[in-house]
Amino acid sequence: MPELVITVARFGFLILLWIFVFTVVGVIRRDLFAGARSGRLVAAPRGIGASTGQAGKPAKAKRGRAAHQLVVTAGQLAGTRITLGEAQITIGRAEDSTLVITDDYASARHARLVPREGQWYVEDLGSTNGTYLDRAKVTGPTPVPLGVPIRIGRTSLELRP
Repeated sequence: MPELVITVARFGFLILLWIFVFTVVGVIRRDLFAGARSGRLVAAPRGIGASTGQAGKPAKAKRGRAAHQLVVTAGQLAGTRITLGEAQITIGRAEDSTLVITDDYASARHARLVPREGQWYVEDLGSTNGTYLDRAKVTGPTPVPLGVPIRIGRTSLELRP
């Protein structure tokens, strides 16, 4: 009887080990090839972007002010400023991202900021660790008020007038 228990435990451990290996490989593949799958946005080259053309519900900017800068407030790039225009801003570890962050908790194509009708929206692009607006996890296109932190791993960003 003990021989049977040991054999079953060995096979159970082997099965759990393979499940772990396949899960890790799946996460790595998803992170490396996030933009290659159909239906996913591949980030445009640095500084160049296209509007998504999707109509969103217009949201009022905080006290009538519009965002003109994206400022990195925490992380390795703290103090970095990006002037906002009509182009979307892609954020991630990929070299073709508008804002390349070298945070271990950021995916290759982690998130994007998209302008729609005078308001900026943040969208998570299927990242492993998620994108947070203030303390709430972003699950879809979410309007970003001025001064509210967007957190990607250890990096925090804010829209400023």
